[in-house]
Amino acid sequence: MSLIRNLRKLASRPSSLIGLIIVLGFYGWSLVEGILQVLGSLLQMPKLGWALLPYNPYLYTLTNSLLAPSPLHLMGTDELGRDIWSRVLYAAPTDAMVSILVIAGGILIGGLVGYPAGYYGKSVDEVNMRVTDLFLAFPALILALAIEATLGRDVAYAIIALVVVWWPSYARLVRGEALKIKSMKFVDAALLSGLSSMAIISKHIVTNSLNTLISYATIDLGNTILVYSILSFLGLGVPAPAPEWGTMVAAGLNVFPQWWWYAVLPGVVIAVIVIGSALLGDGLRDMFVGEL
Repeated sequence: MSLIRNLRKLASRPSSLIGLIIVLGFYGWSLVEGILQVLGSLLQMPKLGWALLPYNPYLYTLTNSLLAPSPLHLMGTDELGRDIWSRVLYAAPTDAMVSILVIAGGILIGGLVGYPAGYYGKSVDEVNMRVTDLFLAFPALILALAIEATLGRDVAYAIIALVVVWWPSYARLVRGEALKIKSMKFVDAALLSGLSSMAIISKHIVTNSLNTLISYATIDLGNTILVYSILSFLGLGVPAPAPEWGTMVAAGLNVFPQWWWYAVLPGVVIAVIVIGSALLGDGLRDMFVGEL
């Protein structure tokens, strides 16, 4: 009942409802398409990976090169005659996976650093936050580029690079939450009852900071996709011929503005996901604040 009530509250705001539809649609499609791609790989049936797509995302037909958007090709075709819409849909699971793993890694490492810093304070806070500041001192995108360029061009390396630059912001966030929550009376009561510090952190500090974490992480889902697309745009994403949104935008710029759809429409998809996650995150934040 509480979940239903919260969903109704969230859906009562048009902006939050739009964000919810975009995010659920994107991750729902990514889950289905991702399962098909994995099954196709395991069963050695690659056709299964594009069974739900209008066209084979890898099949090129030079006679269809750079066709404008139409009912047959909703986003047009690229320089090799491949359907852009099919390639956008096929690439979605990779971007969804990257966003989830980066956020999860950032929360995990940031939590291990930030919660003890905020709760224990003193030397623990000093050491943990100086390490955090060291990572924050480097521009995030440049640091991610340097890490992935060193490790190599691969999705796994891109995830590692993004986690390295993403966790400090979560360390700062949860440290602030820990500082705020540990001063509350129920934490003092837990101390008097004999609970250990680790039990208090896990049962009270972490639990009571989840609302803030969820809303912040929801907004960040779109940001990770944007930064990953920038890495791909700069040539550090999925190797060709596998489709990737940032790579498609970069390739489309070579024929822009005459064949504008090649670069613009995949970029619009990225923008929609980023905006949708931001709208949903704002709605969740307002909903959680209303519950306090």
